[in-house]
Amino acid sequence: MAGSELGLLFQQRFLAARRLRGMPWAELEQQLTAAPQRSQSSLLSDILHQTVLHPLCVRFPPPASYRRRFLTELIKKHESTAADPLDELYDALAPILNEEESTRCYKSYLLPSFPGCSTAVSCSTVPVLTSLSPTCDLQPSGEAVTLSESVAIISQGTTGLITWDAALHLAEWAMENPKVFTNRTVLELGSGVGFTGLVICKTCNPKTYVFSDCHHAVLKQLTENIRLNGFTLEPETTNPAQGQEAEGQECQQPKLLVAELDWRSVTEQQLLALHADVVIAADVVYDPEVTLALIGVLRKFSTSRADRKPEIYVALTVRNADTYHVFQAELDKAGIRWQIIPAHSSNIFLHDTQPNVTVLQLLV
Repeated sequence: MAGSELGLLFQQRFLAARRLRGMPWAELEQQLTAAPQRSQSSLLSDILHQTVLHPLCVRFPPPASYRRRFLTELIKKHESTAADPLDELYDALAPILNEEESTRCYKSYLLPSFPGCSTAVSCSTVPVLTSLSPTCDLQPSGEAVTLSESVAIISQGTTGLITWDAALHLAEWAMENPKVFTNRTVLELGSGVGFTGLVICKTCNPKTYVFSDCHHAVLKQLTENIRLNGFTLEPETTNPAQGQEAEGQECQQPKLLVAELDWRSVTEQQLLALHADVVIAADVVYDPEVTLALIGVLRKFSTSRADRKPEIYVALTVRNADTYHVFQAELDKAGIRWQIIPAHSSNIFLHDTQPNVTVLQLLV
């Protein structure tokens, strides 16, 4: 593996703040051992500029503690060599040592370009990228999805302020199956901070995309992240009963809407007014009460005309087999047929883990 390829591997994982133990440290040690002394410093400098000093990191930094641990490990690798001192490593660490921890951080995910998929946001406010991990055989699109998230798993009484692995998994599946979304109206249930929807809007060219959630803090953060990625929402948040859609900027194809949607009280008329061709959800099956509310929402789509029933896809991480089986049993009880979608082959976002995620297609 060439040094530049190794730098891109570090970059893709670092900008998304993936687990440090999932970084290619062993490959770095191998290259440092094999490289001439002069090349050792050059390799480490390249990784530094691909990560901590990258424009995306400078503008949208991962947590301070994460950057400190990363630089400390990089310095250890440098000190294990006979290379000359590399002052820029210590210069990069110095200001982070005194940086206060924040309750929020940024994560940036680099997007490839799939055949048949078009990048919808050529005028994104996110800095353009020209690199992608060589582990992916697809060409880079020059796009990234950048999210502002909570550093805590539970914040403000909700788990919806961070991105979960099922959302990454569903986004990977969507990018391999863009025709499901192209020129169609997509409703996402429980959008959280917006990762899956933003990936689909940037790569799969939907006609309309409706983000939805019920927690006010989540809706506020979701709206911020949509703007952060170059989209415009006006009004910021609307009730689905109003049937309003927000036009994006001129260079953006999808129409975007953020809907405050409470599964316990939403009506059939409100759901049908959204005219969804496709309904998706990720990591929303984790609690019996939530599961029953979700089943109630899904049943409401059964009143659609036969030629207007939406395609429904739910991605769930199987953390507890009992919870998973309860969801399947409740689907059967509600008369909702289901089938498991074959696993996709890409590994664009989930570099350091292989979660037990299943995607179900539901037939109402």
